[in-house]
Formats: sequence, C-alpha cells, structure tokens
Amino acid sequence: QVQLVESGGGLVRPGGSLRLSCTASSITFSDILLKNAVGWYRQAPGKDCDLVAAFTTADGKTNYADSAKGRFTISKDNAKNTLYLQMNNLKPEDTAVYYCMTDSWTPNHYSDCGLFGSWGQGTQVTVSS
Repeated sequence: QVQLVESGGGLVRPGGSLRLSCTASSITFSDILLKNAVGWYRQAPGKDCDLVAAFTTADGKTNYADSAKGRFTISKDNAKNTLYLQMNNLKPEDTAVYYCMTDSWTPNHYSDCGLFGSWGQGTQVTVSS
C-alpha cells in the first residue's frame, strides 16, 4: 500500500486560509494517477467521511464537493511529489479531520474514512473564533 502523510492542519479563524499537504512514499502521485484517483476527504465527529476534492484522472480532471467549490483548490507539485489542498474563506462547518487518500475511485461519501484504498493518518482543521 501507498504510505501517505498529511500536514498543515491547525486552528484558524472564520474567513481564514490553510494549505494542507500530503506526501507519498515509494511512488509518485503521477504514477498513482495512471491507475488510481487521489483526493482529500474529511470527517467531523459523528458524521460520514465526505469527499472534499480529488484528481480523478492522470490528465488532471478534478471533482469537488459542492461545499468546496469556489473556496478550495486541489493541486500537486510533481517535483516535490506533494498533493495540496488550498482552503480559503474557511467556515466553522469546515472543522474536521482531513485525510489524503488514493483508490481506484473517489465516491462522494464513505461511512468512515480509511475503509478502502490507502489513507494518511489525518490532520485536524479547526475553524473557530
């Protein structure tokens, strides 16, 4: 399995920004995308694991949750082998643990994060004044 490590979470005020990073060991995101999708999910306490944004194909096709459109941007830096999630205009309802993952597909919801594919350990994002 691919080993993924997220970073960049923290406490931010409403309206603020954060950039999450995800690095992969032993394989590049470019190679992963030849066969699988890569994406960001989030899970708040007592809630489902929800898709935030994903690269669904190697040519850069993306899929965003409605709640993320216009505020969040998924990107990757091939030279650094790093996946990013830029989050702007954060709201309290964005508070969750955010996970980087890869699998053959990226459904809109899982009952719980980590069930299928390869997942990182998660990074906490808290939006509060």
